Parts: sequence; C-alpha cells; structure tokens
Amino acid sequence: CDPADVTELTPVAAAAGAAVETMDNTGRGTLRDLAATLPDTFDTVDRAAEDLAAFLYTSGTTGRSKGAMLSQRNLLSNAETLVDVWRFTKADVLLHALPIFHTHGLFVATNIMLLSGGAMVFLPKLDIDQLIRFMPQATALMGVPTFYTRLLGSDDFTAGLTAHMRLFISGSAPLLAETHKQFEERTGHRILERYGMTETNMNTSNPYDGPRRGGTVGTPLPGVELKICDPDTGETLPQGEIGVVEVRGPNVFQGYWQMPEKTAAELRADGFFITGDLGLIDEDGYVQIVGRGKDLIISGGYNIYPKEVEQVLDDQPGVLESAVIGVAHGDLGEAPVGVLVADGSRDLDLEALSQTVAQSLARFKCPRKLVVVDALPRNTMGKVQKNLLRETFADLFKG
Repeated sequence: CDPADVTELTPVAAAAGAAVETMDNTGRGTLRDLAATLPDTFDTVDRAAEDLAAFLYTSGTTGRSKGAMLSQRNLLSNAETLVDVWRFTKADVLLHALPIFHTHGLFVATNIMLLSGGAMVFLPKLDIDQLIRFMPQATALMGVPTFYTRLLGSDDFTAGLTAHMRLFISGSAPLLAETHKQFEERTGHRILERYGMTETNMNTSNPYDGPRRGGTVGTPLPGVELKICDPDTGETLPQGEIGVVEVRGPNVFQGYWQMPEKTAAELRADGFFITGDLGLIDEDGYVQIVGRGKDLIISGGYNIYPKEVEQVLDDQPGVLESAVIGVAHGDLGEAPVGVLVADGSRDLDLEALSQTVAQSLARFKCPRKLVVVDALPRNTMGKVQKNLLRETFADLFKG
C-alpha cells in the first residue's frame, strides 16, 4: 500500500494473517527495501500449460468478487491468436495507457508485445496530452471508448498525428456509432472493436482486413467457439435471435477460486462458459452484444433489450449518449427509463423526444420517462454502472 495508508491497513492485514509492505508512486517503501536484501537471480522453474498463471478478480457490480483462475495456456493461446489476427510484428510500437489491474492492460496489451517482440510506450494513466505527444512514435493504440472521445475533444488530435499509426483498437465497453463516425472523418482510421472478459481474455474481433462494423464486436477468434443460447434451457438459438452468449476455447478460464458452486453454475461440463452477456449473431456471422442479462428489462411480461432503445435515443439530435434501465413500476413490474446526457448543441425537449422515439420503437419498448444527467456513472474501464442509475431512480414511479 501507499505509505500514507499503512496505519489504516495494518489492522486489516493482521486480521487476515497477512503482513503489510509499502511502496509509493516513486517506487520507495519497505517493499523495495526488502527486495534489496534478496538475491537478484533465481533458477527458472518449469511450468506446464495447465498450471495457473493468475487470479483475476471480476469487476462485478453486485455480490462477492470472483477470482477467475487463468492458466498459462489460457493466456498464451489468446496472445498468440491476437498477434496473428491483428498483425503485430517486432516493428510495432504500442501506446499503452490502460490500467494494469484489468486483463485488457495487464495481459492483452503486454502479452501481445512480448510475443511479437515489439516495443511499448508505457504511460502511468490516461493523459490525452501524453497520448498525443507519443502518438507519432507509435503504430498501435489499445483503449476504451473514453480514450477516443477525449482524443476527439482535443484540437491537437489531427489526421497528421495518426499518419504513422497502423491500428486503433477499442473494447471493454461499447463504442458509440457517432464516435466511430467522427474518428473516421477526422483521421481516416476505422476503429477496430473486439469483445472479451476477465474469464476468457478476447473472444471475438472485427477483422483487420474487411468491414469493421460499428455496433458489432466482429466474429469469433480462431479456435474460439461462440453460440447464442436460451437462458432458461441452454439450447442453441437460431441465427438472429437474442440470447445468452456462451464461449468455449483454449482461452476460457479454469473456474473461480474456492467457489465450486459458482464455477459449476457458469462453466458447463462440456467447456462452454456462460458469459451472462446477451447477444445475437447476424446474417454475416458478426456478433452483436445487446447488454448484460441482469440489465434485461421485463415490462408487463415483455422483454426489452436496453441496447436497442439506447441506439434510437443516441441518434436523436442533442443527445450525446444514453442508458436505459428498468425501474420498479406498480402496474408493469418494471418500466424502461431513458437516462440522457445532452451534447450541449441545444436544449432537449423531452416530450418531443419521446414522441420521436415512439415512431421507431414498439410501444412497450418506449421509455416511460426520460431524465437528463450531466454524465453517466462509469467504472474504471468505461462501462456504464447501471446499478447506480437503478439506485438513483428507484423511486421514480412511486408516490
């Protein structure tokens, strides 16, 4: 921990039978002092493919965090595949500003560069000025949508600045269609979206060559099987129907640390992992993620997938982005509510907006109320925290 927190954390560690060491952001602290007393060489220990390489704790918003057990094979196989499909070589320089407490920055980015033999500009945090400063030296950038919206917000981000760049990759949260459009207009580059999870690393990717389709996460990676299943029966659904995404492959984790019941509930005996994401496979084989299963809204017996409603709201003039949530409703069980962020170009007329949206959606899918907020709450990876929105607007239809 930081030396400033040692007094507060010492009793916590003692209660868990652990010791506390310190290190500040300059590298100074008792951990460094301890390391200085130890040998600087060691005998390499042979590892097998199925040996565990890491525990990564999921960024779940409810319940106890789960420690996903990832093997050497899980990590290596996924990195080897990504080096190939994203065409990384020793000539590449990756601009890395992702947090390394998450699989995106810790494993996907760094393992690709280790395998390809390329170089990495390693920044301590997202700083747009620093991204712009180092971009002329780089060939690739991996980011979350926030990276790209903030770059577009800077007048210093120009087409000339990206002339040396080969690839822009986005993941961890959906990229707005408007961001895709603005980025391509500004730079000539089409952002490549992909789909992954803590438990699996990467599952799908838009193609390096071929159409990179906004609103999709591309097709399954080589060696990865993906299917859409009925959440109740587990049966595979026909193409085009919405269901739960399940994946199987060498990238899929070994289970949850000391949680056998949770492992059995989410990891099938045949190796398919039940992701909890809702999605569909379109006629061209591209996967579309429409939301998390827990975000599904059931209103008056009808299923409402928030992503479909959000896409309509996001297309309205004056709307920067939206989040659709289900809120308790005395008559319907729960009702859809649209939470909007304005783009500042005009005052939002919510009544007129509701009427316009009603022309594009079935009546039961239309938000019963629209509310405007300054910004949507997000976690460190840019995902909208809909659980916080549900808490904030829980009483919207009461009284």
